[in-house]
Amino acid sequence: MQLTIQRSSALHGEITLPGDKSISHRAALFAALAQGESRIENFLVSGVTGAMLRSLTALGVHWGLDGTTLSVAGRGVEGLVPPEGALDCGNSATTMRMLAGALAAAGTAAVLDGTPSLRRRPMDRIITPLQAMGVPIQAGPQGTAPLALQARPVGQALRALYYELPVASAQVKTCLLLAALAAGDPTTLVEPSLSRDHTERMLASMGVALRSGQVDGRPSVTLSPAEAIDLAPLRMTIPGDFSAAAFLIVAALVAPGSEVVLRGVGLNPTRTGLLASLWEMGAEIKVENERVYAGETLGDLRVRAGSLQGVSVSGGRVVDMIDEFPAFAVAAAFARGRTEVSQAEELRFKESDRIGSLCAELRKLGVQVEEHRDGFVIEGTGEVPGGAQVDPNGDHRLAMALAVAGLGAENPVTVLEAGIMSESFPEFTTAMGQLGAGLEVEGGQ
Repeated sequence: MQLTIQRSSALHGEITLPGDKSISHRAALFAALAQGESRIENFLVSGVTGAMLRSLTALGVHWGLDGTTLSVAGRGVEGLVPPEGALDCGNSATTMRMLAGALAAAGTAAVLDGTPSLRRRPMDRIITPLQAMGVPIQAGPQGTAPLALQARPVGQALRALYYELPVASAQVKTCLLLAALAAGDPTTLVEPSLSRDHTERMLASMGVALRSGQVDGRPSVTLSPAEAIDLAPLRMTIPGDFSAAAFLIVAALVAPGSEVVLRGVGLNPTRTGLLASLWEMGAEIKVENERVYAGETLGDLRVRAGSLQGVSVSGGRVVDMIDEFPAFAVAAAFARGRTEVSQAEELRFKESDRIGSLCAELRKLGVQVEEHRDGFVIEGTGEVPGGAQVDPNGDHRLAMALAVAGLGAENPVTVLEAGIMSESFPEFTTAMGQLGAGLEVEGGQ
């Protein structure tokens, strides 16, 4: 699929976002580990969640989808069965890392594998602590997939863990908390800064004893396992995906004269660093109808186009907006002044090297960008020439960000291999079209 985007004078309308990807991932897996049937509304049906659901089928879990309503017949934490072949995690590191934790708790033998891109992503960050817990797991020679877990004897508990994560990572934290369900004593995890906490909220709602705290000023979480590992089934509606909303937010900011309302967006405070950064840039974004549902904050966002100024992003803010940097970089390209991102080397270990790929593709559009080891600097002039073909390098978020850049660019932007957007936001082109964006799709959706 090839997508060409024309400069848009204004975007107008209201959009309801598909379910949050991070929460959908967790809901499907945690429901499989529960006792009884779970019902999950507004589940994200996409490439990455499809990888999770296919893996659950291979592990003996029965589930059904009716539109965006997911029903899962839980097998219990220890009920996963060994798959006949390797579990294909696709291009989803989230799927691989969370499944590793669930399989560790279950004591189930399995091999986890995926695309060549996924095979390049670091897995030693879960291998080392899992092995310290007594999990029989091995990675490839470079600490990457495929991952192989051996069966654990029935009734043998894992060792409790006190572990300081080198990098704040919700995926690693989730993996280890799931494994800790089968430990003999409480496990404590300490992060440099707080990563997204959907796992803690969801497990607590299922009856798991979790306690948040601090160790030397750093956030920590302690899980106390129960003698019987019985998780209550889920009954929930998933909020709209903030990471998907990020592209529509920036689209409305850079297309002159726009006013867009995004309904029911998840506003978990560990996810909204982009909002804080855009507000610092002078963006006119209002939160309306804010409420809390099933432990998660959500609300409606009203976004109006306007001038932006460059800002600096580093430290804990990086963690709070780690998935939104492609969209943020586009906002920075249309801002006036210098935008500097540092302490964000983790971006090099996403679906693509997001620092290198972002810088290379933005340069094609005429953006003044300088690549650094742990970030980038954009010298914004308020204008982007555009008029180029760009390659998202197999990265769904980069594809959508580059498409958004075309809305405000002086000349059309063509995104090659744009079908990768369906990994996380299959409705992206539909939503943009509903708001009035000028799009031309070639080669199917």
